[in-house]
Amino acid sequence: MPDLQVLHVLSSFADSLPYTDLAQVPDPKGGGNPPGWEKLVRVLRWVFRGVTLLCVVGILVVAGRMAIAHSRGEGREHLRGLGIVMGACVLAGSASGIVSALI
Repeated sequence: MPDLQVLHVLSSFADSLPYTDLAQVPDPKGGGNPPGWEKLVRVLRWVFRGVTLLCVVGILVVAGRMAIAHSRGEGREHLRGLGIVMGACVLAGSASGIVSALI
């Protein structure tokens, strides 16, 4: 059982700390957007559209390669490439959700 005198000393030390009241911590969500926010959002939208275009092109390239390989009697080698492109599509589509979950 801890000594009551030690607990009293620790309690008085904790009370003397300057930041013990958590109610005074500022809320960062209360303010508005920083200056230039609209320009950053516009750039992010353009980047997202570019990545989406690259994902569509990637799927079309893999589909073309699969069609050519099928006509030659080959196949199944391109499933790995299709899986990678589809994984990139999932990442691009869920990027904002992933970042929101991590923040």
